Amino acid sequence: MHNFIAQLRTILIPKAREETLKTAMQRNKLDPIDTRILTELQAEGRITNVELAKRVGISAPPCLRRMRALEDAGIIEGYHAQINPPALGYQVTVFAMVGLNSQAESDLLAFENHVAQFPMVRECHMLQGEIDFILKIVATDLASFQHFLTEHLTSAPNVASVKTSLTIRTSKNEPGVPIETKRKKRMRAGPVSLDAPQDALSDGAGT
Repeated sequence: MHNFIAQLRTILIPKAREETLKTAMQRNKLDPIDTRILTELQAEGRITNVELAKRVGISAPPCLRRMRALEDAGIIEGYHAQINPPALGYQVTVFAMVGLNSQAESDLLAFENHVAQFPMVRECHMLQGEIDFILKIVATDLASFQHFLTEHLTSAPNVASVKTSLTIRTSKNEPGVPIETKRKKRMRAGPVSLDAPQDALSDGAGT
């Protein structure tokens, strides 16, 4: 009987912890360990779970549970390789500002569906103001971009105007969002004593 209860605890307790983590994350209540996990994964998506656990100061099993909870909560949407466009022959990056004749929701959706079918369009953002959409477009050369512009963008239904800007140089291209951990907040507030306890080892490290 005692063995059965012990086995049941090994199954139910981790599951209960995982459900608690998932519920908290869905409410965006992340603790310092969660933010450190996100920071490490955003910087190095191929890091192993063992190495990740070591960096954030917890053991591997709860680290994996936290990762899965972050994924289930929709905070981590995926893992991607960062590709070097020129290495694959994509020498041209253009931002296109698009104005539409009609801003009815059906027309906005129709335009979004139209540009979504072209792999050259890497990003599509709807804006507030004079411009309705801004697109990020990559091409192997100017001729390829010009073909797309005339054949598929300016001639698209409901498009009133298109203004384009060719990228000359990219000085910063950092994916994701800035994740501020408790340690970063303390560093901004002032110097931290070297004798202060490290929250990586004390803020719920076993959960």
